Amino acid sequence: MTSPRTAAASGGTPTPAKHTESEAIYLALGAGVVGGVYGFVVSLIATSLSIADDDPFAQWAAIGAAVVGAAVSVAGYWRSRSRPGQEWRRTLPSWKFTVNTVSVVIVHTVLAFLTTYALYRVLALGFIGLPVVTFWAVVLMAVTLGMTAYIVYLSVSSMTTQRMSSLLMAFIVIGTLTAMVTTPDPEWWMVHFSQLGTFDNLSSAIFNGTLIAGGLLVTTFAVYIANDMEALAAAGVLANPRGVRIVPALFVVMGIMLACVGIFPVDVNLALHNISASGMAAMFVVLLISGPGLLRGMPRTYFVSSWAFLGATVLSVILFIPVVGYFSLTAFEIIVFALIFGWIAVFIRFLGAAGRRD
Repeated sequence: MTSPRTAAASGGTPTPAKHTESEAIYLALGAGVVGGVYGFVVSLIATSLSIADDDPFAQWAAIGAAVVGAAVSVAGYWRSRSRPGQEWRRTLPSWKFTVNTVSVVIVHTVLAFLTTYALYRVLALGFIGLPVVTFWAVVLMAVTLGMTAYIVYLSVSSMTTQRMSSLLMAFIVIGTLTAMVTTPDPEWWMVHFSQLGTFDNLSSAIFNGTLIAGGLLVTTFAVYIANDMEALAAAGVLANPRGVRIVPALFVVMGIMLACVGIFPVDVNLALHNISASGMAAMFVVLLISGPGLLRGMPRTYFVSSWAFLGATVLSVILFIPVVGYFSLTAFEIIVFALIFGWIAVFIRFLGAAGRRD
């Protein structure tokens, strides 16, 4: 099935149009010039620059990439509303479009920062103590900001449900791993997963911020799912019209619960933290159990995989309960977390497959 309302319902990622590629290149060139100037200024105001663990060059580069990522994602996501497959976004209420834009911008900004920072930290392991003179500061910043502008613009200009799900996975994984490797407590895993968010430092800010922004992105994700499901229902693929309303609503609740897990760390409000985490898991289970009724018309294999996810979740609970005690709390949280986002990826793949006739 192909729909004029969305390219996501066909299950494929649309190839960027020639003008989109051209715009991305021009933006990259412009960002490269800005990056060169930025690198020159940094080389002047910093007393010394080198690629080393104790040097702030990686931070300067990451900050520059984040600023460029934010500006480019705003422009790109706004302009793409009129492109083929994206016209439906113009029909959204202004508040909903604003929330969607904010979530997309935040995620691309944070990913630009973390990816750039991680890249320079890896380079630091291979070029220990290498001084960064003015020339190389200019070159490195120009390349970094130029590439950031190019990649971010193409990403936001061709946003589909599948691309949104991939973005969500990348954001959650990268943010969480960054918090793990930067935490001041190397034995955090002996307590529980949420221990990562209990320190008053950058590590905890990254962990909690990842959950909050990830939850916001899930609510945006729900808007794309609703659009795809409406197209499938209109084509007669999905037989239950209630599912078009209920499934996206459950995703919205899941996103709110995920954000609240980060808003209320365990050391701030344990009760609200646990309620939020439990609420997110509950929405996941409801989506699995109600699938045969709400998603009637989806491929049979999807329901088989959903029951497999449900079985794995139940088995994890059994292995975690004190009577068995095979899993620690940290292991249990990570496994359930992985099952939830793994199922989301499977759901989106099958949602796209349900609309194809090939």
